[in-house]
Amino acid sequence: MASAAPSAARLRDMVLEFTSFTGATERVAAKFIKASNYAVNEAVDEYFHQKDTGALPAPTSAAALVAQLNSMFDDLRDPDADPKNCIELTSTLNYLKHELKINVENAELMVVLELLQAPSIGEITREGYEHASYVLRLNKALGKDAVLFRRVYRHAFVAGRERDQKALSVENALVFWDMLFAQPGMLWKNANRDWLPLWKSFLTEKWTRSVNRDMWNMTLQFALKSMEDDSLSFWSEDGAWPSVIDDFVQWCKSKGIGGSQAMEVDDNDA
Repeated sequence: MASAAPSAARLRDMVLEFTSFTGATERVAAKFIKASNYAVNEAVDEYFHQKDTGALPAPTSAAALVAQLNSMFDDLRDPDADPKNCIELTSTLNYLKHELKINVENAELMVVLELLQAPSIGEITREGYEHASYVLRLNKALGKDAVLFRRVYRHAFVAGRERDQKALSVENALVFWDMLFAQPGMLWKNANRDWLPLWKSFLTEKWTRSVNRDMWNMTLQFALKSMEDDSLSFWSEDGAWPSVIDDFVQWCKSKGIGGSQAMEVDDNDA
């Protein structure tokens, strides 16, 4: 049975949620949300499914990065000595020693060759170079690129579950939050408040159930908003936050966290 179309205000919120996770345009968001019968999680899943299977074109930024990496690889090649899609011994050594500053006489060499998936010590393929450079750039950008972080964060829920489960155990979720909200990821803190220890303390003290997809995704939304506004004034009892977020806010307020008190750093909060 088809769900009734949401109000215009609610649809705007759904589009914002979709675009914040995917980086897609509002037009694409509206299309997928409508096709999923106004279920945002299913819409986002379908978007990434189509993207992963090639049904959607790669984002312009990704295509531009691939083109840039291709150009950089061509700059490494000796056109008179190296094949089109490979750099051989002399070019490889120049790249490792002068570009990467790698000591080719110890284990550093083996680490880089594994990352580049080099077929031999004196050879680097275009594909291996692009893959390694792309991964390194993504890792470096993870804490600064909000769209990338949302994608990685969202996939962590999928990858972290047992195959036959629809939710994460709270123990595993805490491990993943520790990993994601630390460098090179995004720190869940600002100048006035370190929120991650508070969140972990609350869950350890109060939460006994598993972590479903909605709780996982909305925790990130709450994290982003709390870093912008550590008074928590964006939260209201009439909002669409899951009950665990409502309980967390009340728990924080019971400890004097939130409101005007949020502007004062208390090292004992965590």
